[in-house]
Amino acid sequence: MATIRPITTRRSQALHRIRPGGGPDDRTRWQQRKSSMTREAILEAAVDSLVDTGYAGLSTNDVARRAGVSRGAMHHHFASRADLVEGLIEHVFYHRMRQFLDDFLARLKQAPTGEDPYRMAMELHWRSVQSREYGAFLRLAVAARSDEALAAIFTPAARLYDEIWLGEMHHAFPQWREAPELMRIANDVTQAVHAGLQINGATWGDARMAAVLERAAILVEDLAREARG
Repeated sequence: MATIRPITTRRSQALHRIRPGGGPDDRTRWQQRKSSMTREAILEAAVDSLVDTGYAGLSTNDVARRAGVSRGAMHHHFASRADLVEGLIEHVFYHRMRQFLDDFLARLKQAPTGEDPYRMAMELHWRSVQSREYGAFLRLAVAARSDEALAAIFTPAARLYDEIWLGEMHHAFPQWREAPELMRIANDVTQAVHAGLQINGATWGDARMAAVLERAAILVEDLAREARG
């Protein structure tokens, strides 16, 4: 239990770096600023729109309709599609990070002695990959490859997320501190495998997916043993 408080503090710091203006965790400000709740509803609707219609189909009119807000309210928060996309990118990264860290802290409190920490982290990451936010992230990542304007917003945000993510993993798993390069490989393998499974899973089926997940877990455990020397 002694490790929970500093990790909780780091969680707040990590989320603040992704969304400097505060977010739904900041309960006092959230209650006092009702407009923030409208903004959040719009961004949630934007996630739904992006997942349903893809980046090309994302429009302020569709998002306003889904959120149940007027065009005036929509324009107040996001004056253009570009403004909406920028807010959406921040929103997606913020909620992905928050979900993983919340799940990690909850699992850490309940973890039995001897539980494999690497498999636990991979299981939680795999769960986060199946979220709406990750579905939105994939669509943005793919669209950014051919849309320079989107890439100019998305790529810096993705790099910041990666930097914060690696920092959190560095502190959560001190076993890797003497071998940060191996930790990065383990992280990158996990993310690449999970992204690939999310894209190809429906084609491959459960058995093949389970086999790949198991092999990835074994590889990460091998890297951890190498890091321990």
